[in-house]
Amino acid sequence: MINPIYIHIVTEDALSTAVLRKLISESGRPYIIGFVMGEKGKTYIDIKLRDFNNTARTMPFFILRDLDTDTCAPQLIRTLFSFPKYQNLLFRVAVKEVEAWLLADKSGFSSYLGISANRIDSHVEAIFNPKEYLINLVRNSRKRELIYDIVPMRGSTAKQGRNYNNRLIDFVNNLWNIQKAMENSDSLRKAFLAIKTFSPLLGIK
Repeated sequence: MINPIYIHIVTEDALSTAVLRKLISESGRPYIIGFVMGEKGKTYIDIKLRDFNNTARTMPFFILRDLDTDTCAPQLIRTLFSFPKYQNLLFRVAVKEVEAWLLADKSGFSSYLGISANRIDSHVEAIFNPKEYLINLVRNSRKRELIYDIVPMRGSTAKQGRNYNNRLIDFVNNLWNIQKAMENSDSLRKAFLAIKTFSPLLGIK
């Protein structure tokens, strides 16, 4: 009998949580998700990172953070971890945002929107603002309900539609193909590999 691996996850938002849950569920490892923390943006993660690391001394943690406008993932990690990282802490960076990982499944996401796959750039990690790029793709969708939910209302100061997360979470849970997405996203491939090969030190006091 394979012993389960209890792991706590920390993300920036509900969409990132759904993505991480999907990666964990398809990893083939006996993970059981414990606490889900964060969903308060990247600043919260950065501020609490040392605390999460200290807690990870005795229990596994997985933290997913967007790169956003930082130069590159390795440099960001060096900057954030000015202290030794415990082996029980997995820390991965989505380049440049978790939305790029969704776009990386070109055939799946284009079908979801009802647009041509040719409209989606294959080099998703080079897209400067994946969220904005995604929203502009939705503007061209033939599905009016997606436009209503994902695109900000005309004249609104909001950066996304009122049901943005729920719509994209639905795509992640039911249609997102991780294998296809990894072909277009190196950071996703590395994150999935990290989950599949994670070897936490259990029982440390």
